[in-house]
Amino acid sequence: MGTAGRPELSTVTPPIVGDPVTALTGVEPATERVGIRRVLGKIGQWALSLAVVLGAWWLFLKVFHIDPFIGKTPVDVWRFLTTAETADQTRTTLYHASLTTLRDAFIGLAAGTFAALTCAIAFNLSRSIEQTLMPMAMVLRSVPLVAMTPLIALIFGRGLLGVTVIAGIVTFFPTLVNVTLALRATPQASIDLCQAYGGSRMTTLRKVQLPSALPAVFASLRIAAPLALIGALLAEWLATGKGLGYLMLQSTTLSNYNMLWAATALVTAYSLLLYTAISGIENIVLQRCGDVAV
Repeated sequence: MGTAGRPELSTVTPPIVGDPVTALTGVEPATERVGIRRVLGKIGQWALSLAVVLGAWWLFLKVFHIDPFIGKTPVDVWRFLTTAETADQTRTTLYHASLTTLRDAFIGLAAGTFAALTCAIAFNLSRSIEQTLMPMAMVLRSVPLVAMTPLIALIFGRGLLGVTVIAGIVTFFPTLVNVTLALRATPQASIDLCQAYGGSRMTTLRKVQLPSALPAVFASLRIAAPLALIGALLAEWLATGKGLGYLMLQSTTLSNYNMLWAATALVTAYSLLLYTAISGIENIVLQRCGDVAV
């Protein structure tokens, strides 16, 4: 039998089915565009928040006719940080003070969040523990932190441990309440399904309730992060004599209002950055967990 009737083998490379960028990179262009838009949206939100803060700052000074010797505008602070004769020294001072305050706030936020999650899980596993400890927590929360700070400094010292306790307290309570309620609000059908497949109490908590409570955890973190900064500032002001808190107190005493307003502006910027960063992490985590990011 001859070869005349046989089809010749084609040496032409078959066409790429679908979008060539997807075939070569494995990334859907639509998905990539959504990610870029989301990042740009977060940057735009941060810029808008900053513009609102600056506008409110300027409007406050104008409406209440604050003496220029005391009230400094955003332009005054910018010049103080960039073109004044002592600008280099000022930036160095603020940089080192910021490192101390941010370290105190981060450690306090982490410690307070960890303690709150531990207590919330314990409350979920045992109602008797909740009935015993929750009233004590609420009584402790009702005491003003300013009144407790000297006592905390006396007990835990004026170092990092004392600051951690103070910053941790202000982050502990919102996280405890929100996560406790979120664990209770897990759909009962999901819990029953997990238990029907032989899941233990801890398995149900780990695979169903905690993932369901993630939005509440991140909502608590968004609230707690600025509070941790406030707690760190309060501890530095009343206890440690370091960081932005003490720098603001010292600036007030010396009537260095340019430094005072510059430090206040930095604290506000750090709060906005922390809020935006936590929101971005929340979107990533909730997407990986299969939830809809907010």
